Amino acid sequence: MNEATRTFVRQHADDDVRMLALRGVKDPEVELSLALQQIQGRQKARQKLPSWAACEGLLYPAHLSMEQCSSEQTARYKAAICGSVVGRCSSAVCCDSVATDETRGPMDAPARAVKGAKGAFFVDLTGGFGVDFAFMAPLFAKAIYVERQEELCQIARHNFEALGLKNTTIVCGDGTDYLRLLDRKATLIFLDPARRDEHGGRTYGIADCTPDVLQLRDELLQKGDCVLLKLSPMLDWRKTVEDLGRDCVREVHIVSAGGECKELLLLLSRQTPASPLKVVCVNDDEVFEFTPEQDNTNLLPLPSHLIPQTTFLYEPNASIMKAGCFAELSVRFGVAPLAQNSHLFVSAERVGEFPGRAFRVEAVSTMNKRELKEKVLPLKQANITVRNFPLSVAELRKRLKLSEGGSAYLFATTLADGNHVLIVCQRL
Repeated sequence: MNEATRTFVRQHADDDVRMLALRGVKDPEVELSLALQQIQGRQKARQKLPSWAACEGLLYPAHLSMEQCSSEQTARYKAAICGSVVGRCSSAVCCDSVATDETRGPMDAPARAVKGAKGAFFVDLTGGFGVDFAFMAPLFAKAIYVERQEELCQIARHNFEALGLKNTTIVCGDGTDYLRLLDRKATLIFLDPARRDEHGGRTYGIADCTPDVLQLRDELLQKGDCVLLKLSPMLDWRKTVEDLGRDCVREVHIVSAGGECKELLLLLSRQTPASPLKVVCVNDDEVFEFTPEQDNTNLLPLPSHLIPQTTFLYEPNASIMKAGCFAELSVRFGVAPLAQNSHLFVSAERVGEFPGRAFRVEAVSTMNKRELKEKVLPLKQANITVRNFPLSVAELRKRLKLSEGGSAYLFATTLADGNHVLIVCQRL
């Protein structure tokens, strides 16, 4: 960027990019398209990458790369995984210098750079904008960023220097080709396969991503002590584990932020002895860990006649819903499911630290007009959630003539006996 463009970016940092594009610019020295890209990128980074947005001088890529890159929150979580990997893998001598802060949440690791563990070697085969790389690289003595697009490599070279990253190497090339030429075993290889086809359409199957991880699996495990895969949250994690092979998948991390499932992370290793598969469900500061072997208890729904005696209702967070570990959840916290497929739980006494939202039950109504008139319709407005119910939220809201919002929460669901009910609650 020349100085005129840089000045324009500073002057219009908070302006509407679309309006700036329509107005144009009089100064011929200003590279308008580049300036708009930087303004839009930094505005996006304020929500997605706050520590980067606060760093003057960083460059931002085209809109698609900004949309596809990890958030700072999820990147920090991957860095936390790296910290545990470094201590376990054979190519790293020690990890005493890795910074930790147990008072913070799992996705709120320290932002400061840390000295890489002696002998630890990291390779990111799909560098992209470099957000994940920038947060993971400081935990290793040497880190290599590989990216096919020259523009992204140039941006990464500039940004990594501005961020103060040390002992990093940028390689402009194909990640698969680099893997085949890799002559030194890495402590960790990171791969974030592209989830779009040649026409720009989204793909979700692991075999449809680029590069094809299934074809590269053996070589990845041969060249790395551990392999960390970032996959679409749309994938069925159980099938993905089967596709990759239960003999090499060590950990599954289902990562959610703000109530939305963001990433599916799989940690692979051929190290022996093999340990039970660990599944970690993370939703902001909530962490729920289990092994699939534990989650074999039959769900015993609460008998419908006992529903009025319950006082508290619980809705699991997005990662728990994705994991489907409802039996383990029920056993561990002593809560009863309303039905096999409701994914709502109740208890007579308040259960603390439940991984999800907790509510106090105010009333339970069937769809009987008299009961609705007595228990539901006086609300006038409510936040409606539908679970295993024949009507959508919009259809139910229209039928009940309830506006959106307010302090009341209405859960529409089906009980174990097949009856449809509406549960009126207050958020705790």
